[in-house]
Amino acid sequence: MIEIKNLYKSFEGQTVLKDISFRFQQGITNLIIGRSGSGKTVLVKSILGLLEIDEGEIWYDEKNFVKISQKERKALRREIGMVFQGGALFDSLSVEANVGFPLEMFTNLTAREKEKRIDFCLDHVNIEKTAYKLFPSEISGGMKKRVAIARAIALNPKYLFCDEPNSGLDPETATIIDRLIQDLTKEFQMTTIINTHDMNSVLEIGESVMFISKGEVWWEGTNKEILKTNNEKLNDFIFANKIYDQMRKDL
Repeated sequence: MIEIKNLYKSFEGQTVLKDISFRFQQGITNLIIGRSGSGKTVLVKSILGLLEIDEGEIWYDEKNFVKISQKERKALRREIGMVFQGGALFDSLSVEANVGFPLEMFTNLTAREKEKRIDFCLDHVNIEKTAYKLFPSEISGGMKKRVAIARAIALNPKYLFCDEPNSGLDPETATIIDRLIQDLTKEFQMTTIINTHDMNSVLEIGESVMFISKGEVWWEGTNKEILKTNNEKLNDFIFANKIYDQMRKDL
């Protein structure tokens, strides 16, 4: 579980995040949605400690990230996995070397133990052994995302952050990636936070959804509730797409 309480963040006197409180539950997919410039990226960076907040608390289970020492922060970060928007794979490393990179950096596992962990992670994202020696330039966009997810879970994290994990993918592949993240979240009981503007993802895996507008939380709920809300700001965001507007009328 990750909980943020009364979080504020500003830049040069301009408030970007204002009094945000929310609990991201363990074992389900927690989505942060909002327009570009709404503050959702700043929020994620603040939770990760990449930005120092002005006020508030950030709890990783029983640890208040704001109060712990730098040494404790470093240890906590080893429990965090990250899936970047573009995958952020190392072009010069093979598929298996990309997944093995955090194991090389942060563990003292033997070569055999690393190999077993790499196999485990790649198998969980449905990458066949024939692809292990390939380089990022030799694989599809969907496969790159799956390799990025495998790398993110290599250290068996308690917390998983995903930044637009299915951006640039066709709808079918995007759905596969969404369901993969959801399945892994449940299997490993991670606290997963997904930053997205993709309504397909929201409707597919939005078990817990936070909607941000102008740095404030304007709505929270589930994918089963989101099309039925009377929240004007949220409806303006969702139903700008005529397809979803028609879905609302059909409910």
